[in-house]
Amino acid sequence: MNELPITGYLNRLSARPGEQLEARISVRRGGRYQVRLVRVISADPNPAGPGLQFEDLSSLYQTEQLGHRQPIRLGSFAEAPGPGIITDAACWTALVMPSMAQSAPRVVLHHAGAAAKLTLSIGSGKVEARLDTGQGVFVAEVAGRLRHDRWHRIWASLDLGSGRLLVGFHTPAHLYEPAQSGSNEVEVVHASMPGRGLVRLAAARPGGQEETFNGKIEDPAILASFRAEWPRPLESLEELGNRLICGWDLGIGIDTQQIVSVGGQGCDGTLVNLPMRGVVGARWTGAEQSWRHAPGHYAAIRFHEDDLGDCGWAQSFAFAVPEGLKSGSYALHLRCEDGEDWLPFYVLAPRDGPRANVVFLAPTFTYQAYGNHAIGWTDDALRARIAEWGAYPHTPDDFPIYGRCTYNHHPDGSGIAYASRARPILTMRPGFLTFKDRAEGGSGVRHYASDSHLLGWLEAREIEFDVITDEDLHEEGVALLGGYRVVLTGGHPEYHTAETLDALQAHVQRGGRLCYLGGNGFYWRIGRNPSLPWALEVRRAENGVRAWAAEPGEYYHALDGKFGGLWKRNRRDPQQLVLTGFSTQGRYESAWFRRTDESRHPAVSWIFEGVDGEVFGDCGLNSGGAAGYELDRADTRLGTPDGAVVIARSEGLQAGFLPLMEDMRFPPQALTGEDAGALVRGDMTYFVTEGGGAVFAASSISFNGSLWCNGAFGGPVSRILENVVRRFSRGTHEPLAD
Repeated sequence: MNELPITGYLNRLSARPGEQLEARISVRRGGRYQVRLVRVISADPNPAGPGLQFEDLSSLYQTEQLGHRQPIRLGSFAEAPGPGIITDAACWTALVMPSMAQSAPRVVLHHAGAAAKLTLSIGSGKVEARLDTGQGVFVAEVAGRLRHDRWHRIWASLDLGSGRLLVGFHTPAHLYEPAQSGSNEVEVVHASMPGRGLVRLAAARPGGQEETFNGKIEDPAILASFRAEWPRPLESLEELGNRLICGWDLGIGIDTQQIVSVGGQGCDGTLVNLPMRGVVGARWTGAEQSWRHAPGHYAAIRFHEDDLGDCGWAQSFAFAVPEGLKSGSYALHLRCEDGEDWLPFYVLAPRDGPRANVVFLAPTFTYQAYGNHAIGWTDDALRARIAEWGAYPHTPDDFPIYGRCTYNHHPDGSGIAYASRARPILTMRPGFLTFKDRAEGGSGVRHYASDSHLLGWLEAREIEFDVITDEDLHEEGVALLGGYRVVLTGGHPEYHTAETLDALQAHVQRGGRLCYLGGNGFYWRIGRNPSLPWALEVRRAENGVRAWAAEPGEYYHALDGKFGGLWKRNRRDPQQLVLTGFSTQGRYESAWFRRTDESRHPAVSWIFEGVDGEVFGDCGLNSGGAAGYELDRADTRLGTPDGAVVIARSEGLQAGFLPLMEDMRFPPQALTGEDAGALVRGDMTYFVTEGGGAVFAASSISFNGSLWCNGAFGGPVSRILENVVRRFSRGTHEPLAD
């Protein structure tokens, strides 16, 4: 697969002055490379906007390093020490459910000892046992109707005394389909047992994608007997009794990356590249939906040939954030003979201050969930624009080796549930273009690059600000917001934990102010685990605008054991926190807002001071307008507080905008009984709490792009936000309305 000339990743996406970040760099052809610190002022390459802007801070940090290539090995597997010496006869077995048809056998269990290697595989309509004695290779195989959506018991038996290598399978009866079985054997000479050594599940070697098993494995085991048949294919590890030399109960430690052995041999192992746990096994009945309640029903692991967790690259150098560096958006710029790359990160204010009144909450969970999103839109037109604008030249479509995102699928068609930041994330780079924007003057940027519109605007309007990330907020809670009067979100803060929601809610309840400057925010719940801080998990359960759907019985995260899916399904509708929630989605197109009659009330009219006319937001860098792509609505039935004021409403949305599936009961009616067309709107909304806290909701993913209008940061949208931010920046309990 293609690799970038130079790339890398940091051990975190944020740090405070004086703290260290660890850089892990790969240089494809090796050699020396240069590193310098830059401040990222604008990450949008559009020449009709502010363009790419960096402040060179090489006076604060620059270095030259000798680099080398660090490989990426795709594909998940398990690895454990093998059991003690096996004497005369043994059997290697597992329950398996392949998830796709394979043109060649894929490894289920591989046992490599000093004297021999035994590999049990399934694929191409057959089960295969391969014994490599070092003096010869012996292969036994048996064909059958081995469907890729059925559980099968497969096994390989070896008897040194008789010189027999047997392979077999037994498929349990399924509904009206009878059970089937088969076996075959070959004669082996000068055979020896693998003994001790290493056992791998789903692969024989790291990075062997072409041999990695795609599907579920349960109850892998090694027995001290020669089995020629298996009349009870769902026989458990416990039922095997004293015949068991070593087995792995995959229902233990589901929220970990360890596999636990049974049988007294001490063969506990580890998982590599985040295979999927918390999946239903061969004995799942549907009686329980959570693996925490019935781990024996979830004693399977699902492996994929393209899984990627922590790349595991060695540290190349450590970078200490300079003391006195102001909070903001930064990057380490890498350059070698063959190319360049950027490693973005954010700098927080010092733990003891000083702090600005305003803080930007960078939605790094969302950046991570979309990280390396391969959309398939990298065509000649987009490539031409990238070249014309000098945009970031590399796209995930061209570099699958760095893994995909939670909006993509595995080769077997299942959705990708995990996202890692311990790898290069090409979509989180200055200058990255997601689309070829069809609007005149439109950029086609999203997420990291799009959020730089807000940061550039803050600089242009001379509003002092700090930056934190949602990962920091998850870890430190509302204490991290202490001293900040105003929290600003990015344009698409979609992925959150209970900890981040709780912190933001507590901030407003104690008198803080919150500007929700996006659309489709606070939508999906994610799973995290302190032992894997670089990973997050998404289970697209029940409903929602989904790139894929979680399988029945698999709605609970493996990382934290909590129910996944929409925050709405967790009874935490976005309206409860930020007044509005996701309501409609269309193509990457935008329109404008129109003021409501309620916006003229003295309590809110100050928001429009200096804004002429009824209509605003009909220009901008995000598809040409402030109201577009994904928009949110106010709804008191979902938690919008009484007294919240809709001050503007979207207008002019194109015909392709539709209501959401989770809001529908039977077209054309919404769950509320109203016409579904009424849900196709964005509601700009404002609310003040009794304690002096306040929330402003822009309710459109395109809003921040319209802070730039007619060649500068200015215009009606800019004025509206400046009015809000400056008023919100007053002392926490000063009145917000005249």
